[in-house]
Amino acid sequence: RDEDDINDVASMAGVNLNEESARIMATNSDLVGTQIQSCKDEPFLAAIPLHKRILETAKKLGITDVPAEVVTFISHATQNRLRTVIEKVTVITQHRMESYKDDEWYEQATDVRSQLKFFEQLERLEKQRKDEQEREILLKAAKSRSRQEDPEQARLKQKAKEMQQQELAQMRQRDANLTALAAIGPRKKRKLDAPALLTIGGEGVGGCGGSQAGLGTASPRQYPRQKITRVNLRDFIFYMEQEREMSHSLLLYRALLK
Repeated sequence: RDEDDINDVASMAGVNLNEESARIMATNSDLVGTQIQSCKDEPFLAAIPLHKRILETAKKLGITDVPAEVVTFISHATQNRLRTVIEKVTVITQHRMESYKDDEWYEQATDVRSQLKFFEQLERLEKQRKDEQEREILLKAAKSRSRQEDPEQARLKQKAKEMQQQELAQMRQRDANLTALAAIGPRKKRKLDAPALLTIGGEGVGGCGGSQAGLGTASPRQYPRQKITRVNLRDFIFYMEQEREMSHSLLLYRALLK
């Protein structure tokens, strides 16, 4: 053998390069000779207003001409920056909405909501106790029949009379509400899954032509519920506090003042 045959790894492995090349050309024959071009570059922002804005800023710095490539570059940079901000704020919102109540690796240490409800219940009971004491004092003053004309006693009697009138009005209003609810009857829950029906003159008109108007009941449809991530101002404030460029910006302080 020649030296080239000894050093040729393909021939030592028993691979014929000519046959492999012919096989590749036969397999991808439709791609041979074709020219591939990139798609049209679509700017993210409107080119004309953005160009005017850039020219206004450039004239202040002594620049009179701004080529179209600069406008396209700034438009793409804005798109990339906006995408980055949205991605980071979305991650912050998802972390905020994440719940660890059902996680077996976490246990609840404190429950601030239950504590607040307990304090509210204590305040309600204390207010109810004070109202009962004041009511007893007013009732005793109203029942007393002293011959001496005491202005404080007269004031308590007048206040007791107003309290009794207010309680009587509340009882009448409660009885009227119960009577109205009994006349209306039990409330029916609105079907959200069924297609909407337009009522005209007491006859129901279905939303689609295939269903009978006002007669047949439409079968409920199960629509997939799309998960919505709602970003609020607190998420943006947290994002701006973490960013080096925006942690001391005027925009952050304006957001904190809202």
